Amino acid sequence: MRHAVVSWSRRFTLAAAAACTLLGLASAAHAAKTELLVYSALEADQIKAYKTAFEKAHPEIELKFVRDSTGIITARLLAEKANPQADVIWGVAATSLMLLDKQGMLQPYAPRNLGKVRANMRDPQATPTWVGMDLWSSAVCFNTVEAGKRKLSTPASWADLTRPEYKGSITMPHPASSGTGYLMVAAWLQIMGEEKGWAYMDALHQNIGVYTHSGSKPCRQAGAGEFPVGLSFEYRASKTKKDGAPIDIIFPREGLGWDVEATAIMKSSKKQEAAKVLADWSVTPEANRLYAANFAVLALPEAQEKLEFIPANLESLLARNDFNWAAAHRERILAEWSRRYEAKAEKK
Repeated sequence: MRHAVVSWSRRFTLAAAAACTLLGLASAAHAAKTELLVYSALEADQIKAYKTAFEKAHPEIELKFVRDSTGIITARLLAEKANPQADVIWGVAATSLMLLDKQGMLQPYAPRNLGKVRANMRDPQATPTWVGMDLWSSAVCFNTVEAGKRKLSTPASWADLTRPEYKGSITMPHPASSGTGYLMVAAWLQIMGEEKGWAYMDALHQNIGVYTHSGSKPCRQAGAGEFPVGLSFEYRASKTKKDGAPIDIIFPREGLGWDVEATAIMKSSKKQEAAKVLADWSVTPEANRLYAANFAVLALPEAQEKLEFIPANLESLLARNDFNWAAAHRERILAEWSRRYEAKAEKK
């Protein structure tokens, strides 16, 4: 009997030791993962799919996201210049990344699939500091039910939105907070010239109900009937309509403002090799097929698909956009915009 007890005790001890070993191995495996801190302006409903797919392809790396609107992420990165926190920037406007590049904050790197990326969707340097993922453009979300109640005509152009009938009926993203807001303002100034562009925004301001701190929010507000007209971008417009909101999506005939969502590595990151893995993956066909569920124009044309409710000729509707001009004059433009229109900005 004593022998049986000793034998059982020995087996228990061995089993416990084995379990501890397995737990130790599991802990070591978890500890071996490299954690990348990613700053992003990607839509919250996109991040989960992108993160899941990347971590499945690269289980040795775990992504942690800090997500906010483009202007807020840009301001945060600039404020942290003396003590940078992020390893990678993924899904932030190219015009914002150009500002960071001028501050010497980005690490030049050529992802493996760079040769297949559209020339107008990457930093033109041989070894780029940023590489595009997709392109997003302005769009107008027009609630047909609310418009009917208020007897509003359907706008076809940016100019139409200055008609007195739209007074108090329009919501638009704040350009300092939202990349979507800034690409609209930059487009109007380039399409019309600065003098006429500011005159246009003065007239539009008379019809604005509120400037939001999100590029998506105006379309959601229009979809919910809070405002009949929401100036937003094509992904959110398509998704809002797909979700059943009674909106028409309008692409003003003068031309659409646009920017490129892009990826960049922070020069300060101590995890350069893992950051390069993410930069490589961001321009793979697999990644671009995920982007295709959200955007009509991709960095890799081979992965591009028709997006529901978005015209197949979207590229032909884009306004001419000088990225260098938009980036170089950003602070001046935002200061002037704020001086004129800040009174109608929503409270943060």
